[in-house]
Amino acid sequence: MPFAIVSGANRGLGLELVQQLLSRGWRVIAGCRKTQALRLTELAGAHPGRLHVMPLDVASERSIAAFVGEARIVTDQLDLLINNAGLLVSGEHFGQVNAKSMADSFAVNACGPLLLTQACAGLLQQASGARVANISSIMGSLASTDTFRTPSYAMSKAALNMVTRLLAAELSPQGITVASLHPGWVQTDMGGENATFGVEQAAIALIERILALDASDAGRFIASEDGRELAW
Repeated sequence: MPFAIVSGANRGLGLELVQQLLSRGWRVIAGCRKTQALRLTELAGAHPGRLHVMPLDVASERSIAAFVGEARIVTDQLDLLINNAGLLVSGEHFGQVNAKSMADSFAVNACGPLLLTQACAGLLQQASGARVANISSIMGSLASTDTFRTPSYAMSKAALNMVTRLLAAELSPQGITVASLHPGWVQTDMGGENATFGVEQAAIALIERILALDASDAGRFIASEDGRELAW
């Protein structure tokens, strides 16, 4: 039975990704800062022994180390890591952007995925054809940017795409595929109710795209709904 880790798993897209993996017979470690989320507790009860909910703050190296140490107790290999945890600072306008918002965004959206993947490398190496999926955004595309909006988020997602390229260069020779995926505009707390895709719809498309990743996708930036290549 394959094993996955999903960060930012207590709500929105992360929670739905956990549900989709469980429905496909996977075992899942759900990492999140708020481990008492009701829906995760219900899922753990409905899937005894297959869902493990563990505290994880991807902005904290200490938390990452403790999380991976606990993960090693329940599995000796990892088939899939989904770096989903994200931070979007709303209401940013030119002239009002501050250093803390940028630093916090980079810590969660770019540094966190690199550090968590690095900490999980030993587990990933024990699986055959392991995958790392970094949940990015078209807003991190340099080529597609022509307006000043959500700069902390956009800049940190562009940095995440560089993380993907760096990790792909390092891990591809070990048989681990790393890719960035854009899930589309999703109706989450972050995306808002006017977004294009419902959470379940977006998660299904994303999981199908992730599970189809192979060595040829290493280092790519992909739209999950149709698999097209996105411009950096």
